[in-house]
Amino acid sequence: MSDDRKHRAHPNRHRGGKGRAPVEAPESQPEKPGLRARQAAAKILAAVIDRRTPLDGMLDAENGNPAYRQLNDADRALVRAIINSALRHLPRIDTILDSLVGTPLPEGARALQHALTVAAAQILYLDVPDHSAVDLAVEQAQLDPRNRRFASLTNAVLRRLSREKASHLAATPSIPVIPDWFYQRLIDIYGREHTGRIAEALLEPSAIDLTVKSDPEGWAARLGGLVLPTGSVRLPAASGAIPALEGFDAGEWWVQDAAASIPAKLFGDLAGKRVADLCAAPGGKTAQLAHAGAEVTALDQSTNRLKRLIGNLERLALPVTAVEANMADYRPEELFDAVLLDAPCSSTGTIRRHPDVLWTKGPEDIEKLARLQERLLRHALTLVKPGGVLVFSNCSLDPNEGEETVARVLADNPSWQIDPVDPADWPGLESAISPRGEFRTTPAMLPATETHAGGLDGFYAVRLRNGG
Repeated sequence: MSDDRKHRAHPNRHRGGKGRAPVEAPESQPEKPGLRARQAAAKILAAVIDRRTPLDGMLDAENGNPAYRQLNDADRALVRAIINSALRHLPRIDTILDSLVGTPLPEGARALQHALTVAAAQILYLDVPDHSAVDLAVEQAQLDPRNRRFASLTNAVLRRLSREKASHLAATPSIPVIPDWFYQRLIDIYGREHTGRIAEALLEPSAIDLTVKSDPEGWAARLGGLVLPTGSVRLPAASGAIPALEGFDAGEWWVQDAAASIPAKLFGDLAGKRVADLCAAPGGKTAQLAHAGAEVTALDQSTNRLKRLIGNLERLALPVTAVEANMADYRPEELFDAVLLDAPCSSTGTIRRHPDVLWTKGPEDIEKLARLQERLLRHALTLVKPGGVLVFSNCSLDPNEGEETVARVLADNPSWQIDPVDPADWPGLESAISPRGEFRTTPAMLPATETHAGGLDGFYAVRLRNGG
């Protein structure tokens, strides 16, 4: 099964089918194979679009959506593929379905809308037989008392989509795959050309990058990987299960997007220094700090996330002191030589791997999180010794959560200044470093090769020095 290609724009439009004869409920018969997977996909899509529920929690094998948990592994994989394809291509799917349905569905037919989206994602972007996608969508409509009267409409619309999909796919590339509110925001920040490249990058499956303890070239050779400008090793698409790869059990590497590895590298030599990682879980950056020889205190306010961090660091045989605490209230007995604050953010830089973000977040979330980051950064400054260093980072594409937050905090703390990153130290990523020496990556950076995917997460990172 392939991944997918293209995304949605108007989450609150409904369509209807007036004048159509109601379809009688089918008599009891054996359940069609694959039906529950499509029903689960439609329910999860509804939770994301209509209730802005984050996707990760619903796809958790133990505590996720009940309909998802009841599926076998193969059907769970299918649900993930359908949902990811639907969310990545949602504006384009919406436009196509609008053109085929015509008359808007009534308000009470939202479940049918999501079933149509699930089917369209399969027909347009996945290696699923068209007839299966159509048949199971019709079955969904027939089994739902609210939507039985639309079963004939569902059949007609999807059969037509199957016949005409080539022409529809050819007509949709001009439709942005990012919601209007965020698309315009990106244009204002990055310009139309770069925004277009970001949007196209979101349609490609995200790569798997490894941070290795040593010898990136050697591990790249062993795993069929590619060494990136960050020193990360990018795996080829068909690498198999991560725990089965050479070096996993021995703790020689850990999975970490190349962009996420940048903030910890900005500290330079950390051997013997006391360092705090203030929002540490799941622990990728913590592991980098510990591997660099620092005496690391890792904070997180979530018990479960901290347990996960401890487990990850145990596999890697890297010692840290884990502290369960809200960093905003944290007062250490002794100040630190260095502090890493990878702050909570809107996560808009991670939409290649988390396509639900743009449908569960809005501009009000960016503003709210920027205020939270500012409070956390102001407190983090108080934890660093005079002459010490603080690296502030997050995985947002929006300067309100990066450059603008830092500028406001520095304006009130004259003893702190930006310690600029030198582009010469980062060959291959020079364009990611601003004139002020701040790091700003986007998914459009790092071109693909014949064997390896391109792109990386959108990240902001800045190194600040306490001159007081």
